[in-house]
Amino acid sequence: MNKLLSSRSSSIRSMPENYIFPVDSRPGEETIPFCDALPVINLLSCDRDNAVQQVLEACQEFGIFQLINHGVDEDLVSDTMRVVKEFFNMPEKDKEEYYSEDPNKKCRLFTGGYDYKNENTHLWRDTLRHPCIPLDECVPLWPGNPTRYRDVVRKYALEMGKLSSKILELLSEGLGLGSGYFGEDLAGVQNFSAHHYPPCPDPSLALGFPTHCDVNLISFILQDETYGLQVFRNEKWMGVRPIPNAFLVIVGLQAKIISNGKLASPPHRAITNSSQQRTSIISPIFPKPDSIIEPAKALINDSNQPIYRAFEYNEFFRTYYEKKDFSEGALEDFKVKSVHLTL
Repeated sequence: MNKLLSSRSSSIRSMPENYIFPVDSRPGEETIPFCDALPVINLLSCDRDNAVQQVLEACQEFGIFQLINHGVDEDLVSDTMRVVKEFFNMPEKDKEEYYSEDPNKKCRLFTGGYDYKNENTHLWRDTLRHPCIPLDECVPLWPGNPTRYRDVVRKYALEMGKLSSKILELLSEGLGLGSGYFGEDLAGVQNFSAHHYPPCPDPSLALGFPTHCDVNLISFILQDETYGLQVFRNEKWMGVRPIPNAFLVIVGLQAKIISNGKLASPPHRAITNSSQQRTSIISPIFPKPDSIIEPAKALINDSNQPIYRAFEYNEFFRTYYEKKDFSEGALEDFKVKSVHLTL
């Protein structure tokens, strides 16, 4: 097959033309400092009221935070990262049955993908992606090798479902929306995406993930020890320092809309590395396709009018990719238009 980037990267000595990003999109050679102000929330060390306040403030000011002592067993977290790396390190012939270039295939392994804005520019990564809900129906679709993959990732998916519900409940309480606001419709789709970034000949020219705000509700990212994620804050790029066994939580655009603009959804990207491979595991939570997304009515009053109109999530998802505007501009078509009356 020899289609996966990880199978070819060791023999690549200079950057292939189709992986070189346009000049204005490249990470460049500038040293990017770490964002040491990024909130780190320790769920074990704070009571519920404190946790609510910390989660709300982090989501309002940064839209991204690190979560430690989160209640997911550390052995399971480590084992999940280990089994994912085992999958990517298998011989290519053992991964061939999972490889597909059909974006509609539910469980698939694919390489590169392309820059959201330019189909001629490829991303420096391999990806394994599959759904997690309903779990019993999804597990048989997942890779059967390594042989323990399904068992380990099944346990992990269950725990991530519980953790996402816990954080969304804290956020709902902080916003004043009451218990259960982010229920089955708004948080009814859970996926699993594992990204493998091989060493890159020239990290200044390539990206593993282009600049974007997340299209979904919220994401939980497990990083390995290799640094690679950057967030755009205060008009400059800042690095996100990996913390062992922590989850990086990122607010998506749907949460920003539901909060009527109170929450931030930060642009971020994944850079590459010249000497080390990197693996990250993302557990994104999405609304169901036909869910109605709109500013929560509890947040709307005479002094706080809705910024966004109501729409079905599948409309936003389609527009997000058709317009190819993946940051704040993605919201423009969904804002309430001002009407000026002339008497």
